[in-house]
Amino acid sequence: MNLRWGHRPRERSRAWGRAADLMLGVRFAFTGGREGWTRAVLTAVGVGLGVALLLLTTALPNALAVRHDREAARTDITFSGERMPRANDTLVVANVGTDFRDDTVRGRALEPEGPRAPLPPGVEKFPAVGEMVVSPALKELLESDSGALLRERLPDRIVGTIGEPGLIGSAELAFYRGADGLAPHIDSGRITRIDRFGNPNPGPERSDPVLLLLILVVFVVLLMPVAVFIAAAVRFGGERRDRRLAALRLVGSDSGMTRRIAAGEALAGAVLGLVFGAGFFMIGRQLAGTAEVFRISVFPSYLNPSPLLALLVAVAVPAAAVLVTLFALRSVVIEPLGVVRAGRPTRRRLWWRLLLPLAGLAMLYPMIGNGRENGDFNQYLVTGGVVLLLVGVTALLPWIVETVVARLGSGGVAWQLAVRRLQMSSGTAARMVNGIAVAVAGAIALQMLFAGVEGDYTRPTGQDVSLAQMEVALPSEVPVAPAAEKFRDTEGVNAVYAYSEGYVGDRAREPDASMMLTVGDCASLRMMAGLPSCRDGDVFAVHGAEWDGDVDVAKLATPGRKLYLDPSYEGSPKSLEIPWTVPQGVKAAKPKRGLLAGIDRGGLLITPKAAPDSLAPGLTGHAYLKLDESVTDVHERVRNTAAAVDPLADAMLWSATERTGRFDAIRTGLFVGAACVLALIGASLLVSQLEQLRERKRLLSALVAFGTRRRTLSLSVLWQTAVPIALGLLLASVVGLTLGAVLLKMTNTPVRVDWAGVLSMTGIGAAVVLAVTLFSLPPLLRLMRPEGLRTE
Repeated sequence: MNLRWGHRPRERSRAWGRAADLMLGVRFAFTGGREGWTRAVLTAVGVGLGVALLLLTTALPNALAVRHDREAARTDITFSGERMPRANDTLVVANVGTDFRDDTVRGRALEPEGPRAPLPPGVEKFPAVGEMVVSPALKELLESDSGALLRERLPDRIVGTIGEPGLIGSAELAFYRGADGLAPHIDSGRITRIDRFGNPNPGPERSDPVLLLLILVVFVVLLMPVAVFIAAAVRFGGERRDRRLAALRLVGSDSGMTRRIAAGEALAGAVLGLVFGAGFFMIGRQLAGTAEVFRISVFPSYLNPSPLLALLVAVAVPAAAVLVTLFALRSVVIEPLGVVRAGRPTRRRLWWRLLLPLAGLAMLYPMIGNGRENGDFNQYLVTGGVVLLLVGVTALLPWIVETVVARLGSGGVAWQLAVRRLQMSSGTAARMVNGIAVAVAGAIALQMLFAGVEGDYTRPTGQDVSLAQMEVALPSEVPVAPAAEKFRDTEGVNAVYAYSEGYVGDRAREPDASMMLTVGDCASLRMMAGLPSCRDGDVFAVHGAEWDGDVDVAKLATPGRKLYLDPSYEGSPKSLEIPWTVPQGVKAAKPKRGLLAGIDRGGLLITPKAAPDSLAPGLTGHAYLKLDESVTDVHERVRNTAAAVDPLADAMLWSATERTGRFDAIRTGLFVGAACVLALIGASLLVSQLEQLRERKRLLSALVAFGTRRRTLSLSVLWQTAVPIALGLLLASVVGLTLGAVLLKMTNTPVRVDWAGVLSMTGIGAAVVLAVTLFSLPPLLRLMRPEGLRTE
């Protein structure tokens, strides 16, 4: 009993001694003169940049959730199918949004029907007719010279701005305008009546396993380079630090105490890095409120990191700094008279480095062939497998650099200086490019995965962009012919194909058979069917169109038969039920795959003279425009004409294909994250490069003093960067292609290599390193002075 208790004070004193060693290292970091605090600041800057991006990443889920909640809270136009009766708490809302160049402008026209009508989020009072409230970004655009064309489209007087609760981002373009006379058009699809804002039926979205896999891999790929850079940043100034530690051995510290003191120095830099990171994060948080990246913007208040994740970062970073430092010193012998580092080191072993990527492949292998049919992918296996493969890059690269540079031959003076430096410190050179290699490997894998599954989320629209580039949907009360003339008079419009359409049935209510009725000029009708001949006043019946299904067009189109335009159906609002008698002289026409509408339009085709005015209320107009794309802002001119024809006219750009919104959102998120990671990579590499130059200040000054040309030294620095980055990018390409192929196999997608994407990702990584090297040349030239030999 006494023996057991007797050991506790000794264990306690040993623990206190180790803690005291760590604290001594912390003191040396800040009180060890200029060398100490310079190294601490450099470490803090490198760690701080990584911590800031980690905090931004931990804040990203909250930002996306807030954007989603804001979007849901202002939802107004839904397709519930139920028509709400008018009351003193109802509001009629019309979608009058538009596009301006590449930006979407969210617009709503509001007509309150009572004193208790709900106000949209962020709006203090309803604008009157001729007035509008706008988002701050839209107000700035409308008041600028670049928004002159948009101002023509939105001539209402601005009487206020939309508050933050009514916007999903600081750069969003949005407006609410006053309106009247909207209620009669509620069933048009763009107008509805509501008694509150918000989605009335927020059903759960069906999860797509492949999209969830994409999100998971994106997060891992974006965060891995950050972790690698933080691990590299805590080792800044390692060689000078080890020489200072030799002095501690001289005054009596043992090797264990010396290593703990070194870990304490790293701990000080990491803790200071947390402070810097918090400051960088606050600065970045405010800048995020004024920036827009890939059309995505947020308010600073959105970027609130999860407290649990922020605490994890605060604990993990200092702990990682201590562990990385102790791991780095395991092969360094610090003696009282110097550091045994310059001796011939033992060759790095390859076998355990290969185990990491092989283990990663083993974790991903069970999910190969899963596809969408076998449920969600195991997120732990996916995360672990991708992490191990990318960590394998950081483990293999030092061995590859050491092996290659050991065999490099002779060359010019600059080449020899670079090669000798790499042979002496290949590990330092590999650490500098590890982050780039990991980022490029992950980017190549994601590029392959996105390119492989893109076809599953892309579908053809059926729109022939060689015939028309824009379509304008006109409200039912707008006459098509005058509107078409206005479009023809618009600058940049080469041709206009316009028609109106509706449905006719054999009875006014609950018809047994119905078919489409189209009214247009001969040029437009020829785009829809094969006509024998055509002149104004003709009527055609299209027989055998696939669109008509089992409808007997010949029977319905019998001359003298009474049909009803816009018949009523049970459960739907009462329709117009306009009677119309089929005229004499109906000609037969052949179906043609619709060149404009994308369908083989059947039913009746009528030229304007054969259509009585009574049909107009039951028809909806469309205009298809062929444009001269060389005319500046031709799309904006067309949209302005559409707004002049009717504020509810909807002008749409044509495209041959369209992608799923969620897929596009994930891809945009990847681009935003990649831009942030590349900025971190560039900044961290620059700090690392400056730290390396600072450590070699005396050596560079000595070489210059002995007559070495500065051009030669500059080239040697370039070679020292170029050789490791070339090896790193080659390794990243191999690992990235392997990971991309495995991910495609997991999604049950044929493996195809997007070589253009691979080369572009590799080129971007090389360009970042080249830019960092060029930025480091001015400090290098300042260091290459004989005055650098001075010492105290």
